[in-house]
Amino acid sequence: MLSRAARPALRAAVAAPARATAVGNNAATYATLREIEGRLKSIKNIKKITSTMKIVASTKLTRAQRAMTESRTYGQTSNEVYESAETAPIQTDEKKTLVIVCSSDKGLCGGIHSGMSRYIRRLSTEEPGFDLVIVGEKCKAQLQRTNAEGIKLTFAGVGRDTPTFADAQAIADQVVLLPTEYTDIKILYNKFINATSYEPTIIEAFSEEAIQQSPNFSAFEVDEEVLGNLREYGLANSLYWALAEGHACEQSARRNAMDNASKNAGEMIGKYQILYNRTRQAVITGELVEIITGATASEDM
Repeated sequence: MLSRAARPALRAAVAAPARATAVGNNAATYATLREIEGRLKSIKNIKKITSTMKIVASTKLTRAQRAMTESRTYGQTSNEVYESAETAPIQTDEKKTLVIVCSSDKGLCGGIHSGMSRYIRRLSTEEPGFDLVIVGEKCKAQLQRTNAEGIKLTFAGVGRDTPTFADAQAIADQVVLLPTEYTDIKILYNKFINATSYEPTIIEAFSEEAIQQSPNFSAFEVDEEVLGNLREYGLANSLYWALAEGHACEQSARRNAMDNASKNAGEMIGKYQILYNRTRQAVITGELVEIITGATASEDM
């Protein structure tokens, strides 16, 4: 049996490893607490950014919808002329199609660009052999992996702000200068359905020969010398319509994406705040246990 003088020394020796373990766990808990606090701060900053981007997109959406309404007058008027003339693509054995894809250079707007890229990939399996003119870096980056051999012309920097008819005219000028004579020209864009939905849609932009062979085109009494100008003007009108409507879809999709991101960030903030509070309470409880244990050991000694 140990003497009374040896008992305090034994208790101190047994308590030492326990205190060392508690200190080690405490250090780990403090590190975890700082890590949670850092993540919580990062998520709060992200929420501030996404909320601000949502406000900016909402402001731009109003201006984009106004431009979209104005652009429909241009595009739909050209389509009415073609419908009255009963214009149709030329049906030949050596058919050559050009598809103009109207996207943009900016992201953070959901799958608005991926939808058009999927449409092109599906079209390439159904009707292979067409050429591409791509407006915007997003669809260009996506289609270069699957349709690089068909890309003949690309444009960047169009639509940074609300598209204008001058932008559409500049694109139409370059398209007309392409060396290949296309029997069929299609413009792919995102059609604005409402503030939450859109769909890839095709606008037909006919070749000069197709316009000339229209059954009712003679009723318009257009000289053959200005037929090329009419074709280019109609192409610019359709491009302006497609660019403006696609821009409105982009702003709407970005607003919805930033709204969802802000909501998700808010949910994560709530979860991390609960985790932070629980971890902090565990640290305080651990410290209190150490203080009480130390005080009890001192009294026994």
